[in-house]
Amino acid sequence: MEIKIVNKSTHQLPAYETAHAAGMDLRAFTAEEIIIKPLQRFLVPTGLFVELPIGFEAQIRPRSGLAYKHGVTVLNSPGTIDADYRGELKVLLVNLSDTDFAINNGDRIAQMVVAKHEMVKWQLVEELSSTDRGEGGYGHTGKK
Repeated sequence: MEIKIVNKSTHQLPAYETAHAAGMDLRAFTAEEIIIKPLQRFLVPTGLFVELPIGFEAQIRPRSGLAYKHGVTVLNSPGTIDADYRGELKVLLVNLSDTDFAINNGDRIAQMVVAKHEMVKWQLVEELSSTDRGEGGYGHTGKK
């Protein structure tokens, strides 16, 4: 699949780092170092603009290493980029650690997964079919 992209950053385009990777790394595009203090959030620019095909979305997800090593994650995970959005891709990061976290130009800050999705039409009914699970909700499965 080919997707149109405008790259106003000085970085390479997002790419798969391994043969079977689902996500592509996104890099920060910033003139100055960004410091995210503990429990602070920051919208980090990437310098990228995309034109996704109808029926597809781009999901912005955390990088596991940042989450594990530094407590930094994508706040609205996964963030959704819709096919009709034409603005700059920005990543909403939050620092859940107890120390400042520095982001420099070119740092890998998140990953992006392009995924197909369906559009639904609701069918209003009076009741739903029954199942073994029924109305069992949070924590219901696996309990005897």
